[in-house]
Amino acid sequence: MINKYITEFKQLIKIGVPIFGSQLSYMLMGATDTIIAGRASSSDLAGLAVGNAFSTTIWMFISGVIFSVTPIVAQLYGAKKFIEIGKKLREILWIALGLGILIGLLFMNMGLILELLPIEKSITDISISYLKAVALGFTFITIFTCLRCYSEGMTLTVPVFCIAAAGMLVNIPLDLMFVYGWMGAPKLGGVGCGIATSIVSFLMMITLFIYVALSKHYKKTKPFTEFSPPSASTTKEVFKLGFPIGLGIFIELSMFSGAAIILGTLGETIVASHSIAINIASLFFMVPLSIGLAAATRVGNLIGENNPRQAKVASYSTIYMCMLTALLNSIVILIFREFIVGFYTVDPLVFDLAVSLLIFAAVFQLPDGIQMGALGSLRGYKDTFIPMVLLFISYWVFAMPMGYYLTKVGINQPMGAAGMWYGMIIGLTIFSFLSLIRLKLIIKQFLRIEII
Repeated sequence: MINKYITEFKQLIKIGVPIFGSQLSYMLMGATDTIIAGRASSSDLAGLAVGNAFSTTIWMFISGVIFSVTPIVAQLYGAKKFIEIGKKLREILWIALGLGILIGLLFMNMGLILELLPIEKSITDISISYLKAVALGFTFITIFTCLRCYSEGMTLTVPVFCIAAAGMLVNIPLDLMFVYGWMGAPKLGGVGCGIATSIVSFLMMITLFIYVALSKHYKKTKPFTEFSPPSASTTKEVFKLGFPIGLGIFIELSMFSGAAIILGTLGETIVASHSIAINIASLFFMVPLSIGLAAATRVGNLIGENNPRQAKVASYSTIYMCMLTALLNSIVILIFREFIVGFYTVDPLVFDLAVSLLIFAAVFQLPDGIQMGALGSLRGYKDTFIPMVLLFISYWVFAMPMGYYLTKVGINQPMGAAGMWYGMIIGLTIFSFLSLIRLKLIIKQFLRIEII
């Protein structure tokens, strides 16, 4: 039994490390845009922030739909139905193309909404132009994400990492060119980051497309040998699996946005401190996130192989790995919290409050890691709807109301930012507990099917 767990730990590391590298690359691309735009002017930075507030939320929902490709491909790969994988890919690429065009058109017309908001016109103008620039490449990034999930579903995570890392490096000079007008390029300020993003999205898409077409690792799936329009069954499968994933991501993001809005009424010091704590927690969360994404592939492969017993081992291995990494994250945050916060601010009030909030962020890591391990495993089983419902209950029935009450009223007195963190931790703990119960039930269900 121990050997089985060791095998799964090795598999999760093999699949998960490149995924972590890819996630880090995507994050660094966003950080580069923020830094370079911020050095152009405060208006450019604000315009980028407002534009990203809309684009990121929409993109995360759409990416959730596309993430359905991973468990679909993973199970087919485990079942060695390689030709069907290629057919599914061709069909889903058309769906991704349609979604990309649709959202691109939405971004092109986002100004109709932004102009209604109580935001300075100079900032709104930059946001509108930035979203139009990003819209140009939205189709490319949806297709890239589809190819990425296809590749990861077959455990081929290294090529995606290499392309993502290259994209992150190419993004830097492109940002500098279009933001500051280097090398004869037009000086566009923050809008230039949108142009750079679209170019990088195209380059990443075309590179992965060519690699998939030419590499021997993909030949057995015959990905581009014929024309396959999207069938009703494939379209239904994608949205049945992907819509709950996308909605779940939206529910989670909306909780953090809601928390920021509530704390925004308490002053800029609290807002700044909370933002720092959330940012640091998110950075550390990338490790269990990568393990969870790897689990969706590994568990899916094993279910496709009709090996639910090993899938059970893989699922519990994922939980154990996520718990261990989350615990290590917590220890690192607690020991080095003053050092880490020092990179973000020199304001003594913000510094002290952010350091205190990182104690909550350290505790936050543990249930966050557990739920990510459970969610990743459940996706491998193609179980996405019930987890989404549980997520909504945990975050919006428990976390937000409790966070609001503790922040504004408290037990004896208002608790401020600490109250919101207590609420989020309680909600997340509830969800991690419920997701573990759901995972246990799904595992039993698949084992029962094997016996029958």
